[in-house]
Amino acid sequence: MAFRGNDRRDQKREDLVRRNERIRIPKVRVVDDDGEQLGVLATRDALDRAREKGLDLVEVAPNADPPVCKIMDYGKFKYQQQKKLQEAKKKQTVIKIKEVKFRPKTDEHDYQTKLKQIVKFLDGGDRCKVTIFFRGREIVHKDRGLTMLERVVVDTQDIAKVESKPMSEGRTMTMMLAPVKK
Repeated sequence: MAFRGNDRRDQKREDLVRRNERIRIPKVRVVDDDGEQLGVLATRDALDRAREKGLDLVEVAPNADPPVCKIMDYGKFKYQQQKKLQEAKKKQTVIKIKEVKFRPKTDEHDYQTKLKQIVKFLDGGDRCKVTIFFRGREIVHKDRGLTMLERVVVDTQDIAKVESKPMSEGRTMTMMLAPVKK
């Protein structure tokens, strides 16, 4: 016998939507496969009408009073539900925080390279944390670090906004940039 994966979990998900004989409520509001309301019917009568058409009776609004059931093809219904889930997943975007590290004595070429990286991150929709590390006695010259962070803000002002202003924590100074929504 071959291993079948998540059979039980899939079965539990299927059971969330009641259909046909699993609907045990005496009366339900029935909607036809064309979208036409048939009114409140006994569950047996609704089930008979669904079977006459070769379709299933699917409970679409279990919390309504009486519950709403629709005559439809259950396989098609399941397919549409999966498509809706996939569309919802596509619309979700995960915002990541990228970090670019500087030193107070970072030269011009290195600065430009790191600035390009910041621009790339922001264009990709990610937030960017700009960090300046101070070593040894460099900590005395925090003004150089602040100047560098202000320069980054000026150079990225058209594509980014400052989410958190420059803060000094120990031997680092950090600032958070967020992309401007277009």
